[in-house]
Amino acid sequence: RNIVIIVKPASIMAVEKDGYIAVIPINITRGLTDKLVEKRKGAALELERMVKEFVTKNEFNSIKIIIASLKDDFTLSSNPNSRKGGLVGLAATAIALGRPCIGMNLPELVEPVLVCFDDQDPRVRYYACESLYNISKIGRGAVLVFFNKIFDGLCKLSCDADSNVRYGAELLDRLMKDVVSENPHFDVDNFIMLL
Repeated sequence: RNIVIIVKPASIMAVEKDGYIAVIPINITRGLTDKLVEKRKGAALELERMVKEFVTKNEFNSIKIIIASLKDDFTLSSNPNSRKGGLVGLAATAIALGRPCIGMNLPELVEPVLVCFDDQDPRVRYYACESLYNISKIGRGAVLVFFNKIFDGLCKLSCDADSNVRYGAELLDRLMKDVVSENPHFDVDNFIMLL
């Protein structure tokens, strides 16, 4: 899989992957990697608008490329601000997809977030909790496919040295309890036996 990044004069980055092209404005890329929270959130809102437009036009290949870029170029970056921006971007993408469309992209949205649960930077771990909270709020029962990994991550994060991470894990834990309780197919008795 080759990724080619082309910078065009109109300050737009075109990303080609697997023969498809998605257009990502450079201001979103810069905003997501900014050290200021407000700029990252502003860029995430712009990304959300862009993904909603792709959903409206049924351009799901473009969305897949954006998600792959958020994973590969942001959440796997050595820069903690880029990792935080990638997490915010994945959550914004999930929100833009909405319940009808999130299922087809759920593994690509959830797995990079779960990796960030183990990040060395506590702020990145907090953002991972926040991101998975937003993804789970949209995906609801569909995220239960990842329940074992989420539960394992929550067990670790609930004992984190950083109080903000513990708080983020607590909020995510409450949401997961709601998701589990509203799903008639989740076998609580069987789960408790596994503990």
